[in-house]
Amino acid sequence: MLSVVLAAYNGGIYIHDQIASILPQLSTGDELIVSDDGSSDNTMQVVAAFNDTRIKLVENKGPHGIVSNFESALRMVRGDIVFLCDQDDLWTPNKVQVCLKALENADLIVHDLMFLTADGCVSDVGFFKSRNSGPGFWKNLYKNGFMGSCMAFKRSVLDFALPFPKDILWHDMWIGLMAERKCKTLFIPEQLLYYRRHGDNASPTGDKSSFSLMKQLHYRWVMLKNALKR
Repeated sequence: MLSVVLAAYNGGIYIHDQIASILPQLSTGDELIVSDDGSSDNTMQVVAAFNDTRIKLVENKGPHGIVSNFESALRMVRGDIVFLCDQDDLWTPNKVQVCLKALENADLIVHDLMFLTADGCVSDVGFFKSRNSGPGFWKNLYKNGFMGSCMAFKRSVLDFALPFPKDILWHDMWIGLMAERKCKTLFIPEQLLYYRRHGDNASPTGDKSSFSLMKQLHYRWVMLKNALKR
């Protein structure tokens, strides 16, 4: 059984196309958990209109924010394999198939993506190249190469990734670093996602950090400190 976890917030413009790219790849017993974080637009109505029993539409009752919303949804998963999902991307038709094959040799996998501009053009530079992505705890602590929407993992990863520390900013970096410490990760070159760049993305995805050097160093200390406690 697969569990796809989608954290939503005011995603009414894009979320229909994202869900439409996911559902054909799921079996009847799989689930798509859509956790809404208090949207003020039509996000929940768009999701409900699919009228698909595999979709579990819930409202985040915990603290607001993308990290808390993902944590709340991850606590609900019933599947053996978990996919993280953003509201405004598009899955390629072979994403699930390729990821499941890769998970035969790893506990957590990360695939590459293609950048999709607002006018529909696809960039020839993927995420891996822009971030020099690859495995390794220290490598990813220094420069994070984990992108949540490109990650799939065995449910056992949640045994040591949850609960999320209260002072982290990025759930995907945390899950990835914990997987580097506790089990086997694999970065695969296939580009299995169209990542929309539209100015309102929750993640900068390769853009230069807006944090000062001091803040970046402090945050990496926070991540290291929390990781060493697990």
